[in-house]
Amino acid sequence: MHKTRLMAAGIAMAALALAGCNKSDDTVAPQGAAPAAPAGPATAPLANADGTGRGLAPVTSAADKAAGRALIDKLRTAPNGPKTGYSRDQYGTAWSDKASGVPLSGNKCDTRDDILKRDGSNVQYKDKASCVVSAMTLPDPYTGKDIAFTKSKASTVQIDHIVPLSASWQMGADKWPAAKRMQLANDPLNLLAVDGPTNGGKGDSMPAAWLPPNPNIRCAYVIRYAQVSLKYDLPVTPADKTAMAGVCG
Repeated sequence: MHKTRLMAAGIAMAALALAGCNKSDDTVAPQGAAPAAPAGPATAPLANADGTGRGLAPVTSAADKAAGRALIDKLRTAPNGPKTGYSRDQYGTAWSDKASGVPLSGNKCDTRDDILKRDGSNVQYKDKASCVVSAMTLPDPYTGKDIAFTKSKASTVQIDHIVPLSASWQMGADKWPAAKRMQLANDPLNLLAVDGPTNGGKGDSMPAAWLPPNPNIRCAYVIRYAQVSLKYDLPVTPADKTAMAGVCG
């Protein structure tokens, strides 16, 4: 009888230990969890010519500011035209993965999620097989604050077109083929994950009318604006060119 009780106790202890091991395993690697994307420093625009580097870092050195002014100086100027005929549809399906000739396109993830992944830290995904970003922390360059993003409150973070699509339409994109407009709308060089309300306040504004509220990022912002404009051979207004050069003065 005593031997039987000992055997039963041993079996119970083994079952308890096994259950404890299983519980520990579940805690470490729960079913369906996706690994977090590694965080990295933001990239300054002059070191990020293709837009694949993370976020937007301030431009601080005199040499880099001078290089930025030289880039801005290359911009053509022209008066802005009307918005007649403009609509978002003129730039293709929003966040399409099918834009040709731009980085990250064709990777089976939509452009919005590509940019969230690029710019965020501690990125989590909907599931192991998904590109859909469900949560992350965004070091927002426009406000200088960290923003907690979740898919359930997606509007807290928006993807800004550095050169607004409406602005590009007024500066000549109305005459482009549809494929080139789709490129501009999905090119990582022209996209930045930022604070949603701040981006809403920007709207379709060009640099003479709007700059990020964080003064430390303004020179980097106008350099990126110049990079996109030069890549797509878009002119800027004389007022915008003057404002941009002054920011990096």
